[in-house]
Amino acid sequence: MATTIILVRHGQTEWNRVERFRGHSDVALNLTGKKQSEVTGQLIALRWKPAAIFSSQLPRASKTAEIIAEYIHLTVETSDGLDDIDYGDWQGVTPEEAMRRWPEQVDAWYYAPHKVQIPGGETLDAVRKRVTKTVTSLVSRYEGKTIVLVSHTVINRVILLFILGLGNDRFWHIRQEPCAINVIEAQGGDYTLVSMNVTSHLDAHEPPR
Repeated sequence: MATTIILVRHGQTEWNRVERFRGHSDVALNLTGKKQSEVTGQLIALRWKPAAIFSSQLPRASKTAEIIAEYIHLTVETSDGLDDIDYGDWQGVTPEEAMRRWPEQVDAWYYAPHKVQIPGGETLDAVRKRVTKTVTSLVSRYEGKTIVLVSHTVINRVILLFILGLGNDRFWHIRQEPCAINVIEAQGGDYTLVSMNVTSHLDAHEPPR
């Protein structure tokens, strides 16, 4: 039997709304992000019966997972394998600020992300090794069941590239919006992407004025 993975990006934060490199920074959900998480939890409860929910250890993801978990009546387990990329020296600064200080590396991040060593941070290859280990372990542990994973745009993109058999050079060719839902089926060591970056459940909920 196939294992179903419901892969969710965390809800909106102020550092998503006004773009800053987030990484391991302790950034909370804003009001919009909390509402997005509620609506996402309602949809997951309506369509699936998850056996477990796992989250990044970082507050913006773990809080999203906790809100979702209220609707599916589960307790969140955290995993460092789902933690966001370590942006090192870039954490907390805007892309424009980073470009002034590290022009070559930041330029490469947007045009050849698979080749970049972020100053003081991780490479996409290092991220891929830990997230694929986490995903394959959870699929084996919950064979034939449904699990929810709540993580970050970088992590979700890398997971999707892995299950599609694509390299990290295609990183920017995948989108992950706040509280987007991706559905993946895993069976016999192989993966099928059922749906990706679904946000239609959020359409009726505009940010507060």
